[in-house]
Parts: sequence; C-alpha cells; structure tokens
Amino acid sequence: MTRIEQLFSGGRRNVLIAYITAGDPTPQHTPQLVAALERGGADLIELGVPFSDPIADGPVIQRAGDRALKAGTTVRKVLEMATAIRQSSQIPLLLFTYLNPVVRYGFEALARDAKAAGIDGCLLTDASVEEAGEYVGVMRAAGLDTVFLAAPTSTQRRLELAAKYSSGFVYLVSRTGVTGEQTALSEGVRPLVDAVRGVTSLPLAVGFGVSKPEHVRQLGGMVEGVVVGSAFMSLIEKHGADADLCRKLENFTRELKQGFA
Repeated sequence: MTRIEQLFSGGRRNVLIAYITAGDPTPQHTPQLVAALERGGADLIELGVPFSDPIADGPVIQRAGDRALKAGTTVRKVLEMATAIRQSSQIPLLLFTYLNPVVRYGFEALARDAKAAGIDGCLLTDASVEEAGEYVGVMRAAGLDTVFLAAPTSTQRRLELAAKYSSGFVYLVSRTGVTGEQTALSEGVRPLVDAVRGVTSLPLAVGFGVSKPEHVRQLGGMVEGVVVGSAFMSLIEKHGADADLCRKLENFTRELKQGFA
C-alpha cells in the first residue's frame, strides 16, 4: 500500500489535505512549510509544481506559481524538496501538476524519479481521462497512486473513468471555475458526492473554494477528505518574509483541522 492508501485505510475520515505551491517563496522554504503544516494537523500534502499556464488556478495560486518559477523551481527541484521532506517525515506526498511539465519530463522518468524521491502519487489537473491509460499504467507500475478530478459538469462516463483510473482517493471539484477562497460552499457538492459514490468505493476528497473551519465542518459529514489550497497560499503570500511564517501556517492549519470536531 502507498502512504496515501494507508492514510485512508480502515474507513479513516476527517483527513485534511493541504496544497502548497512548491518553491514559494523559495525552494528552501518548502520543507519547513510542510513540517509546519504537519505539526498543525495536515494529513497529506499536495506539492504543487509551478506552471506558466495554470488554467485550473485562481489569482492567488497563479501568483504563487509565478514567484516559485522566478525562484528557479522546476519539476526536478520539487522532487529534491520531496527528498528533503522525507529526511524527517513520512507524511503522504501527492505531486500536483499539469500535463505539459510531465510530458516534457517523461512519464517513465517521472515515475522513477518521483518514487525515488518519496512521492506517493500524482494528480494531473488537465489530463483527459479518456487518454489516461498509458500514464496510469506507467505510474502504477512504479507503485504510485494516480488521482483524478471529478467535477459538477462531468458526464456519467467521465465520472466512471475518473473512478477507474484513480487510486488512493478521488478528488471532487466543488464548483465550476478555478481555485480560490470562497465565502460559502457550492450547492453542487452534495449531488456530486452522491454521483461519485455511485461509481466507486474509493475515499473522496473535496477541494476548490474550501478555506474556513466551517467549510471543513460541513464537508466532514459528506466525504473522507477536505482539500485546502488558496487559503494557505494567501497566508504565505502575505507573510512570506516574516520570521514566524511557519508558526502562522501551523496555527491556521490547526484551526482548519479543528473544524472536523
């Protein structure tokens, strides 16, 4: 079993998944920030690979990606960050990226190097499930999970394919549009959860727009995991130069985790 599968084993619920853009504010910061997230109660980390055309991301993560790229972050450097994280932590790590950087790196090369670096799985936000067979085969052969997105606009066929090709968990996009903090959750979450439950027994995690303890509380009764990203990156953007950035991140993570209570 991968670390992701172990995390959700035995019907585990109340899993807090934290996304951060690797390399923001600098590549040297990332292992420290992951440690702070883990101390605050994060159960799984999505390491975002910065990309020049992040079509699924809103302004906050777009700016984070731009800062990370300017700081010299590449796919290879993100894997080096994972290696550094593994020196002191066994928290599950999911590589969160777009198809273009992976194609340029090479499926086989990424699978080999990601596994060696301690990565547990990969999520390609813009990969078409209809054409995912080769990618999934390579990743699974290396012992890596492949997580796919299911959205409110997904057809029944796409939900079935996302379930078929996902391992570890299925990521549910709470609403149409890009990532970003929202004041309230979409009314489309419950129908999407029900639809995906109908095609898979895998754990489900909801992201996009989740930013407050009350959001975590609402979702905790519906799904096994909750994904928070832009709220973390907004905090990093505001306090990236502060000496107590890690403490602020840890405290905010703890607040979100308490939303499950």
